[in-house]
Amino acid sequence: MRLTICAVGRLRGGPEKALIDDYVQRFERTGRGLGLTALSVVEVEDKKGGGMEAEAALLQRALPRGARLVCLDERGRVESSPAFAVRLAAWRDTGVQELAFVIGGADGIAPGLRAEAAHLLSFGPMVWPHMLVRVMLTEQLYRAASILAGAPYHRV
Repeated sequence: MRLTICAVGRLRGGPEKALIDDYVQRFERTGRGLGLTALSVVEVEDKKGGGMEAEAALLQRALPRGARLVCLDERGRVESSPAFAVRLAAWRDTGVQELAFVIGGADGIAPGLRAEAAHLLSFGPMVWPHMLVRVMLTEQLYRAASILAGAPYHRV
């Protein structure tokens, strides 16, 4: 199963980018033997300032064809890391080929795009900067792969 993170905004070099790159590399090394073949980050930017709807159109064009959609949303489900790993494995085991995680802009994700999601995921009721959400998501994907591999990275 290939995974894509589609996010609004461009991440320049810096500590967040270094962390994301590191977790993506770790995920790919760990996930390869688990049927989790690739993790990529695709960025879109609404240069015309069209708001959530314009961002949603850009995000939809960036999504891999036929991808199962997961939106990061404050109204989503808060899950433990082991539960998230089980969910990821279930998608893989039921034949999902492409899984796309969407991170919206400052105002969130347009309701129409959010309604298309197979799952809404939340990192809790606090508001997080979008660049940190990318770091947190890549870390949780790596943690999920580590849990599925039986590695000691995650301690219960």
